[in-house]
Amino acid sequence: MSQATVPRYIQIADQLRRNIQAQLYQVGDRLPPESQLSQQFEVNRHTLRQAVALLSQEGLLRAERGRGTFVAAPIRYAIGQRVRYNETLKALGHKAEFIVLKALELPADAAVAVGLEVNVGDSVALIERLGMADGHPISVANSYFPLVLFPDLLAEDSLRFFEETGSISRWLRDRFAVDHLRLRTSVSARLVQPRDAKLLQLSLNQPILLAESVNVDQTGRRIEYGVTRLRGDRMELVFENSISR
Repeated sequence: MSQATVPRYIQIADQLRRNIQAQLYQVGDRLPPESQLSQQFEVNRHTLRQAVALLSQEGLLRAERGRGTFVAAPIRYAIGQRVRYNETLKALGHKAEFIVLKALELPADAAVAVGLEVNVGDSVALIERLGMADGHPISVANSYFPLVLFPDLLAEDSLRFFEETGSISRWLRDRFAVDHLRLRTSVSARLVQPRDAKLLQLSLNQPILLAESVNVDQTGRRIEYGVTRLRGDRMELVFENSISR
């Protein structure tokens, strides 16, 4: 779609989003008045309000009656020893849910084999899911599990139990009697890929956070290798260390 055919309110939302990402408007800042923004973008207030409503739905802006529209704080997710994604979002006051996109068996490629300490070609289970916060997409996660440890992981009743619990940690604990502990996580930035852009409702020139994780059980066995793509404009990752006293 050419820029000329993109609705004007979406063009304005894209520009405001870029301004926020470039920190021209920082968290807590109030946007200029509607009259000023309407004049700046040469549109009427209805079109401007459509753009602001779109960014509010994404969680980038929040409107306060009688005060104006402000840049919202990103979701701060703590990277600690325990893997508690859904619980963390709920504790922050967000409605967390996910949609399973794929659940299938496949041979481990080189990256998965290294992450799980299995041989290339060994059978692993892939579960891909779209993570949502307050009804809006924030992440696409691919989780790989060694089928030698969990031979019935992809069984219909197992997957149904997973969807009912809404949590990998609870699923692994209640279904397979294993704990879910973080061994390591590395984070990098990259431009979003076309399929992820569609799922995350991003344009192709937007940056995302790429988190690669290895998780183990209580005995140190590697039970999950994960690759998660997160909206960089919605998520802030905070690394925490546990200190014994």
